[in-house]
Amino acid sequence: MRIDVIFDTVCPWCYIGKHRFERALALRPDVRAEVRWRPFLLNPEMPASGLDRLFYLERKFGSSYRIQRIHGAAAQAGLEEGIAFDFDAITRMPSSVNSHRLIQWAVNSERQAELVEAIFAAYFVRGLDIADVGVLAAIANDCGLPAAAAAAYLRSEAGATAVEAENARIHRLGVSGVPCYIFDERYAVAGAQDADMLARLTDIAREAELETSSS
Repeated sequence: MRIDVIFDTVCPWCYIGKHRFERALALRPDVRAEVRWRPFLLNPEMPASGLDRLFYLERKFGSSYRIQRIHGAAAQAGLEEGIAFDFDAITRMPSSVNSHRLIQWAVNSERQAELVEAIFAAYFVRGLDIADVGVLAAIANDCGLPAAAAAAYLRSEAGATAVEAENARIHRLGVSGVPCYIFDERYAVAGAQDADMLARLTDIAREAELETSSS
């Protein structure tokens, strides 16, 4: 079964959703899933240098009270998934293009999911700038990938157009929010759904796959 996970690395609910998705797969150990991590840019116009995070949040959400409510909801959901969000540690709102480029660069490494997790943790738990080449190369190294090769790739323009093209394609498919999960290109669900919900959708997709193969 192929499962496309559409996400952005600067989306806290995508981080929460990743943990719930992995719990869902653990509930179905007999399912052999090919997981593909697909880039989605929540802020496609974000400058490469990023923006001051407080300025970005106030411009997007308005009052500090609303920002606190949004962060509080994500933090509470994160604790239930073992994620210790530290929103106060984040000072820059980065462009997520470089982080997506690195994830796509690692597609054949068998370390892709580990890399996604490490990038999320670097940003949301440690407050690091995940647009920075040095930061991303260090994350790659921690995941067992060659840091020098990762840095050289990120310093080039390689992969940037592909990330932007994939983001545009996903928008054309009608995806407007993340995380979004697409099972065998047939069934889709958006939002950081509970593990049980995702497991049930896995069952539906598997049953449809078996019916197709037997017909």
